[in-house]
Amino acid sequence: QVQLVESGGGLVQAGGSLRLSCAASGRTFSPYAMGWFRQAPGKEREFVAVRSSGDRLYYADSVKGRFTVSGDNGKNTVYLQMSGLKPEDTAVYYCALSRWTGATDWANDYEHWGQGTQVTVSS
Repeated sequence: QVQLVESGGGLVQAGGSLRLSCAASGRTFSPYAMGWFRQAPGKEREFVAVRSSGDRLYYADSVKGRFTVSGDNGKNTVYLQMSGLKPEDTAVYYCALSRWTGATDWANDYEHWGQGTQVTVSS
């Protein structure tokens, strides 16, 4: 059974940084794409970033230049380094394992999800 466990969330001031981790067990995530999504209160879940086969990286326009996704295949873990955080980045952040190797920003392409970690950015 595949399990994804996020960690690293917390409270940070605007302009600060956080690094989220997502550890996978039950299956190696490589070569499948691993994505990050977030959901703010009262809003729909939205795509943040994805690391696909061949270490290709894609980002939502809202986080481009501020967030960086990376992975450690040996540890079966992916990371989301977040810098220049803004109050509008406040959300629950989820990692997800895609059923495909290619990059996708469509939530329905992801078959396994973590429980989420809260990120709160104060102004």
